[in-house]
This record gives sequence, structure tokens and C-alpha cells, in this order.
Amino acid sequence: MTVPVEPHGEGTGRMGLIRHGSGFLAAGVTALLVDIGVTSVLTRAVGLPPLVARLGALCVAVVVAWQCHRRWSFAVTTPSSWGEFVRFAAVAWSAAAVNYALYALALFVVPGVPPEVAVGVASVGSMFVSYTGMRFGVFSGNSGIKS
Repeated sequence: MTVPVEPHGEGTGRMGLIRHGSGFLAAGVTALLVDIGVTSVLTRAVGLPPLVARLGALCVAVVVAWQCHRRWSFAVTTPSSWGEFVRFAAVAWSAAAVNYALYALALFVVPGVPPEVAVGVASVGSMFVSYTGMRFGVFSGNSGIKS
């Protein structure tokens, strides 16, 4: 059983929505920095091609994003579950597919674009898929955010 909680103790009023949005932004930026960092290490230090390196980076970023969104975006107080992770992973990989397609497109359309810039552009584009899936699919029943 899940217990609805108020996001950060602020309810669904203006302050609650600001904290929810700030939490979503903070979690996204944290996952993005992990994604960029791992992509950079794998391309520059390990020597993997950018398209291959990005797959490893996305795997790490998905786990980081799940935990950050549980805590910061949706203020979930119930214990983590495999079911929740599977739902989150499905949403995350759907958003990642959009993200990866935009990343590849940026690399092919703008030859010489740094991989880190392509990651940023792709991440902004996939953010909408991610939020919608998390808000209405993954955390809809066990967060303090009202649909």
C-alpha cells in the first residue's frame, strides 16, 4: 500500500508546485551532469565512440534519476520497489530513445559538434516525455502531487 504524502510538506498550492518543479529540475540536472560526465569519461579517457559511450552513460543516469526523482520531485516516502523501478525504467528508456535519436541527429546534422553539447540539446527535447511518464505513470499513486 502506498501512502500519499504532501510534496515537501507544502501541499499542492503555489509553493508546493514551485518545490515540485524545482525538485524535477534539480533531479534532471543531476542526472544530466552524470550523463555528460560518464559520456565524457568514456569518450575521452576510454576512447569509445560517442554513440557507444552514450549507451553506458544513459544506464548510469537512469538509476541516478530514479532515486533523485523519488526524493526531490515527487517526495515519495514509501520504500522503493522493483515494480516502481521497472515502471520508471520503461519511462526513462522511452525518453532515452527520444533523447538518443536527438543526440544522433545533432551529431550527424552538425558535424564537429562536441558530444557534450549534443547531450544537452537532446536532454531538453526528451524532458517532456520523461515528465509526463513519471507524473502520470510511475509516481501518480504514491506521491503528494495531485493529478
